Amino acid sequence: MPNTNPLSRTLKLRCGSVLKNRICKSAMNEAIATGEGRVVRQFEVLYKAWAEGGAGLLVTGNVMVDKRHVNEPLAVAVEDNRDVHLLKLWAKSAKSTGGLIWAQISHPGKQSPKFLNQAPVAPSSIPLKSDMFIPPRGLTEEEILDIIERFTNTASVLKDAGFDGVQLHGAHGYLISQFLSPNHNQREDQWGGSLENRMRFVAEIYKSIREKAGKTFAIGIKLNSSDFQKGGFTQEESIEVCKALDKLGIDMIEISGGSWENPVNRKGNLKECTKKREAYFLEFSEILKQSVETPIMVTGGFRSQAAMQEAIKSGVVDVIGLARPLAIDPDLPNKVLSGIGYQSSVKPITTGIKKIDDMAIMEISWYTDQIRRISEGKEPKTKVCGLLSVIEVLYNFWRRGQTVKRVRT
Repeated sequence: MPNTNPLSRTLKLRCGSVLKNRICKSAMNEAIATGEGRVVRQFEVLYKAWAEGGAGLLVTGNVMVDKRHVNEPLAVAVEDNRDVHLLKLWAKSAKSTGGLIWAQISHPGKQSPKFLNQAPVAPSSIPLKSDMFIPPRGLTEEEILDIIERFTNTASVLKDAGFDGVQLHGAHGYLISQFLSPNHNQREDQWGGSLENRMRFVAEIYKSIREKAGKTFAIGIKLNSSDFQKGGFTQEESIEVCKALDKLGIDMIEISGGSWENPVNRKGNLKECTKKREAYFLEFSEILKQSVETPIMVTGGFRSQAAMQEAIKSGVVDVIGLARPLAIDPDLPNKVLSGIGYQSSVKPITTGIKKIDDMAIMEISWYTDQIRRISEGKEPKTKVCGLLSVIEVLYNFWRRGQTVKRVRT
């Protein structure tokens, strides 16, 4: 009997890669690298578990293109071939059941915490509205060109290690996002001002990687639908950027939104009009679909098999991105593909501690701890246990920071 589950459909990308189904493990920071950003064997264990879970595509957490500029403790940094053997094992394990693996490559710009980076950079010397970050220094044009080359070099190393593609992190307030935002990019040269100039940075990164890696290497992007801030990157501008990247030949666009200053996609706040459809950004995806041919992925909010199937069946999206649910249930894709009416148990985490809830620390770090457990061959925990979990998460976050500090001092 033929499988009528729309999530089981294959998807061929422009580069020639074929996704075996429409489910993607979206990026989540693993925080299991060494304090110097070196790859470890736990990545092999972790991605083997997710591969066996059945997703057609696995996107890694942030892989930094410059080890001096990282977004959080114990993030991977790939600048050369020093870890190529471990990168090959990582890629091989992720592809062991016929799926694909892309590395999300990133530079945080000024969104690099002060306990990790005393000299952050950005398009312009405009500080973030948080005491977690040191005010940045504006980049010179020579430095901008160097960062473009770093993205290209990292992608090349990953390709040689067996990764099927890369995803540029152009969302959540990181450097590409900073260049796109008129709030954060107030340059008066060819890299700032008009939208055409503000999108030059990401366009040049794409073109440089494509030239170096070739037509058969997948290049995608994670892009904000909006910054959700007054005077920031708007939905209209996001559509124009997507149209430009579509014309250049990008392989997939993942829609997201917000930043550390306004983490809308981490607080679990869904508008009433979207609750029935579960996921964030479906309305924007529906609009964007009218302007681009590139496949679109939406991540954030999907919890039930029924909602995932309907989103694909209706043509609103091409790929379903799943993050937190896979941190507590690595076998989730197999369950939704089997047609058993799966419903994830993931719900927004609130602690009652306003500062922690406003910064969405638990929404990130608790799931990061479950990822660590999977990487150690353990079963993830499925429920938050009140104050005990808060203490455990804060301790582990502090411990990761101390690991990096010991290396850098």
